[in-house]
Amino acid sequence: MRFLGIDLGWTSGATGLCCLDWFDGTLNLLDLDRKQSITDILNWIDHWSPSPEPAMVAVDAPTLIPNPTGMRLPDRLTHKYFGRYHAGCYPANLQRPFAQRTVEFGLSLEQRQFIHAPSITPQKLGRYQIEVFPHPAIVQLFNLNRILKYKKGKLSERHAELIKLRQYILDTLPTLTPALNSLSSSPLTSSLCSSFFP
Repeated sequence: MRFLGIDLGWTSGATGLCCLDWFDGTLNLLDLDRKQSITDILNWIDHWSPSPEPAMVAVDAPTLIPNPTGMRLPDRLTHKYFGRYHAGCYPANLQRPFAQRTVEFGLSLEQRQFIHAPSITPQKLGRYQIEVFPHPAIVQLFNLNRILKYKKGKLSERHAELIKLRQYILDTLPTLTPALNSLSSSPLTSSLCSSFFP
């Protein structure tokens, strides 16, 4: 089964893409990429998870927005349980400037048979799309007292926080179940990281 991670550019900007493959009890990194246009992103998805192969797409963006105004339930729950870690999220409603783009992206995934999966039966093969919240996930996975502030602030401060995040990823993800094969030895991550980190 394939697992695709998509850090969607909500209104503009590049989208970060990651493809993992489940094989022999571990997750293996197959591809890291950046794409600008929705067409290029969808072509990348089609390449790495052609229908009807089982796959899960995890999107860092609100692809389901039922509410015209206010906040969605997942946004409220994120603030309730992770606000003390500074890990809240942007409230999503249909009036927000990103709403059309992110919802249409979710619909494009549906056209590729990726069903929205607010609950999933473990290890049941299928084609699913889920929304992910990276800051709460980082706090939980790495047992942190607050988020890593790599998105805002001075460049030097963001760089330091990205180095911390990278180290947590390299040290922790290979120890979890399922384990992610060593990223430090992957040619994909070596070349990518060398352009960002000393």
